[in-house]
Amino acid sequence: MASATAAAHPPPEDDPFAVEARVLIDGSGSVRPESGLLAEARKLLPDVVALRRRIHSLPEVGAYLPRTQQAILEAVDGLGLTVTLGRKLSSVVAVLDSGRPGRTLLLRADMDALLQQENTGLAFASQVPGVMHACGHDAHTAMLVGAARLLNARRDRLTGRVVFMFQPAEETGGGALPMIEEGLLTLADGTAVDAAFALHINARNETCTVHVRPGTQYAAADLVRITVRGRSGHAAGPHRVLDPVPVACEIVQALQTMITRTVGIFEPAVLTITTIRAGSAFNIIPETAELSGTYRTLSEASRRTVREGITRVAEGVAAAHGMTVAVELPEGYPTVQNDPAFTALVRRAAATALGPSRVHELPHPTMGGEDFSYVLQRVPGAMVFLGACPPGGVPGKVPDNHSDRVLYDEEALAAGVALHCAVAEDFLRGGGNDGNKGNKAKKGNKGNKVKKENKGKGERREAIGVASTGDGD
Repeated sequence: MASATAAAHPPPEDDPFAVEARVLIDGSGSVRPESGLLAEARKLLPDVVALRRRIHSLPEVGAYLPRTQQAILEAVDGLGLTVTLGRKLSSVVAVLDSGRPGRTLLLRADMDALLQQENTGLAFASQVPGVMHACGHDAHTAMLVGAARLLNARRDRLTGRVVFMFQPAEETGGGALPMIEEGLLTLADGTAVDAAFALHINARNETCTVHVRPGTQYAAADLVRITVRGRSGHAAGPHRVLDPVPVACEIVQALQTMITRTVGIFEPAVLTITTIRAGSAFNIIPETAELSGTYRTLSEASRRTVREGITRVAEGVAAAHGMTVAVELPEGYPTVQNDPAFTALVRRAAATALGPSRVHELPHPTMGGEDFSYVLQRVPGAMVFLGACPPGGVPGKVPDNHSDRVLYDEEALAAGVALHCAVAEDFLRGGGNDGNKGNKAKKGNKGNKVKKENKGKGERREAIGVASTGDGD
């Protein structure tokens, strides 16, 4: 089926958001003109949408994304940015230098897709079998390119620098960490990044709305693997063997009881076993049964409690039946912590750019996982959700991220471009050198300077060293 999100731009006159694009209604119900940033972002929307669709139709998974990287390089060519390519992965870091001293802000977009067969029916649907942009990273990348273009056009209004972080491997291994290790947060002249901002699109919220909260925005996302070892034999004589299957089932139930009886109700935790594998024939009791899943927590204290509880319960249940277990608990992404002061700045910037009625406080964190957490462990900043419920859809009722049928309202991409730019301009306007007195202003950049190339396939396929727990919603 064709999606309403695939409509040509500009939107038709009877599109509700097209009408509101000309005026914004604030919280008091009064009408005011659309902000300059949003109007300028809307002019870039056809190019932003075209880039999003190009990336969407040719999705790539993991750390090695050559087509996506090339699309980004072509899109930012000629903007006068200093561009650095990753060594261990297909990352792109592009720096816009205003030529005036000031702060340095990082803006981030993830680039990678999911191992999932697309069933949207879009005209620009994935051409790669079994791979799909089902989490909006194509839109994130396109919006950040649009922000780079718009901020470059408004360069004379800026002080300091903006770092554009295009990151692979959010879904499959924590691509933020190797980018940090390769110098993401320190520029070539020694200037340190002062703060960082990212947004994540979703279809469940009203289009062009922003949702954010100070403190914990995303949960820590860790993995569970448990192998129960018994003794195999004939299915007709279970009393002569050690059957690991009922023990594995008992462990699943006991883990849920452990969560409700050891984790405080005001610090929620989720533990979900998603796979159980055992046996090869109907008449053979297997030697082993394997469980896997994930647990999500909102604090380091509850993270430790759940981690210790999983091992204790699994070993105890197995021992009660004369069996042994091997418990593996690979650590995934830590919690995403939004800095309160920076979050307040984001709320003000969003209200100015998009209208106060479009900015909402999240009532609680999401239990999804995000490796932007590694950036926010090192510099203050925030991550927000950008609503993109497709036309005709009901917020909260449409397929959302990680669905093979997820659709996004592409009108929201203009709001995302404007939001990136509003946050950047407001933060940089906050002024001062803030310890960056050694900044070297670069003038007269005519074209992008590409500083480093990706190395051979052997290096770029190295293990990134963190469990794959990216599923930002």
